[in-house]
This record gives sequence, C-alpha cells and structure tokens, in this order.
Amino acid sequence: MSATIKDVAKLAGVSIKTVSNVLNGYPYLTPATKAKVQEAVIELDYRPNISARNLRRGRTGIIALALPSMSSPYFAELAERIVREAEKHDLTVLIDCTAGDLEREKLVVEGFRGRLIDGVILQHWSLSERYLRSRPDKTPLVLLGERPVRSADNVAIDSREAAQTAVTHLLEIGRRRIGVLGARGGRRRPGQPQAAGLRHEGYAKALDAYGIPFDPALVVSPRGAHNPEEVATSVAELLAKAPDIDAIFCLNDRVALAAIRALITRGVRVPSDIAVVGIDDIEAARLTTPSLTTIAPDKAGIARTAVEMLAEQIGGTDRPARRVTADAHLIARESTLGSALTL
Repeated sequence: MSATIKDVAKLAGVSIKTVSNVLNGYPYLTPATKAKVQEAVIELDYRPNISARNLRRGRTGIIALALPSMSSPYFAELAERIVREAEKHDLTVLIDCTAGDLEREKLVVEGFRGRLIDGVILQHWSLSERYLRSRPDKTPLVLLGERPVRSADNVAIDSREAAQTAVTHLLEIGRRRIGVLGARGGRRRPGQPQAAGLRHEGYAKALDAYGIPFDPALVVSPRGAHNPEEVATSVAELLAKAPDIDAIFCLNDRVALAAIRALITRGVRVPSDIAVVGIDDIEAARLTTPSLTTIAPDKAGIARTAVEMLAEQIGGTDRPARRVTADAHLIARESTLGSALTL
C-alpha cells in the first residue's frame, strides 16, 4: 500500500500541515524540519498526488505547446526540450499542431478546449497582434518566434542577425555569388513564418557590407520548401539562372540538406564547387556527409526561458511582458570548410 502524507508526518514527528509546507516549498521552515520531512519522504517512497494538489490551487498542472508543424525537425527538437523543462516545474505538456491555421491558433489561445490547461506556449503564424492584445481569454501565454506582441512574453532568436552571420561566413571564405533557397521574403501572408522575410533581409545586409549588389536571380523559392523533390527542382533552376554561383544560403537546415543531395546528384562538389549553409542545427546537420554548416539556435535556452516565463505567470507573478532574444551562433562544418577527403 502506498504511503500517505499522514505516514510521512508520523515518521518525521511533525504535523501534516508541516509536511505539506515542505512539499510546497514554504520558505519559513528550519533546515532541520525540512531535512526530517525529506528523509521520511525518501524512506517511505512517498509520492505526492500532484493532480489533487493542483486542483486545490485551481490549476490542472497541464500546459499546451502549439507549433505550426511537428514534421519539422527543428520544432520536434524544440518540443522535446520544452517537455523536459516543464517536468522540472511539475507541468505536463499537451502538444498541438496548428499548421499555422488562423482558427486553430485561436482555439489554442482561447483556452484550448475549456479550462483544461494552465497556460500556452505558442509559435503563431496567423494571429494578428491586435487579436492577441484583445483576446477575451487571459490564459497565461508565451509566444515563440519573431512576431512579438507588446502585451505577451516572447522568446526568439534574431533571424536577421542569424542570416547575416551565415552569409558573412560564406563571404569570409571567399564566396561571392551566393544563392538563396527558401520561402520568399517581402510581404508575409497569414500562415507563413515571419522569419523568412527577416532572413532575406539579413542575407542582403551581409552582401551590402561587402559591397555586393543584391541580384534577384539568385533567389529561388521551392514550392514545397520541405519537399526534397521541390528543393531539387529549385536547385536546378538556380544553377540554370546563375551557373557561376559558388555558395547557397538556405533559410533552414531541412532545405540545406535537400540542396546538398541535389547538388551531389548533379555532380557538383560540396563545398569545392558550391558551399552550403543553413539555419537551425537540427540533429541531421552533423550526421550527413558532408556535415552541414549552420546557425545553431540555443534550443535548450529557448525552452528554459519559455517555460520559466509561463510558470511565473501561472504562479501569479505580476510584471510587464518580457521579450528575450535567444542566442544563435555559427557552427562551421564540412559543407563550407571541406574535409580531408574534399580539400
């Protein structure tokens, strides 16, 4: 039979209330009292009923994580880290895939099927700032990505700077005709990521710093950026339009890996003929041959910050909304630097 809180109190020689205070992190307890209770908990293998505790507090202990895609390796890896961080706060994560759809994003921020959840971490592609500011439901909310709202906590990398760093790396190794593969920049439509436009801006800014004019012929957008066949078609289009290119900047690693495969299939040597760089540092980036040079967002830091922000809100912390820019740094690998086999 499982131990009860009454059993813990009896073994520790304290009241049930004192055991409850220790388990709930009440600060005004002596170290000796805490130690006695903790020793009793360990000896009896006592496991608190977190669900019951949360219900007494008017909480469920459940949060929602809503992402545009779970087929994206980046989002899948980020979700795993968020789940790990949530566990540290005794929170369970429900994961929803919105596909960037407006109505599905609304459903999430309006309380996710009633009062099932205590808070939401959301990467939104379609909801407007106006809607998020005036949303009727005040469920604690943290936004991921670069569509911040003044009234909501937000954590994201700086995609413009990330792209500029990636392209500057290509320029520093002597590349000058640098193509771009990925979603087009310009005016963003609902359901499309904001990051694409910012990454195009970072690309152009890096070229400008080296006195290289922007050439629209070097920018190609696959119809299905996550479809290897579509990326291969775009690589062929880019090579036909600009046969003298010596590098390709891809807006994410998934496109970059497909581009490398397409180039090698066509007999193009990577990086000797064309260097390739991406953004995201997904696990496959270091496993492919050649391994992929990429910009690595601090996914663990993004997850930690997002969960901590949400936990503060759930706990009733009253403070202005915060915007945190997560670290992202270059990891140079074989797709730009080569290896002993290609040099």
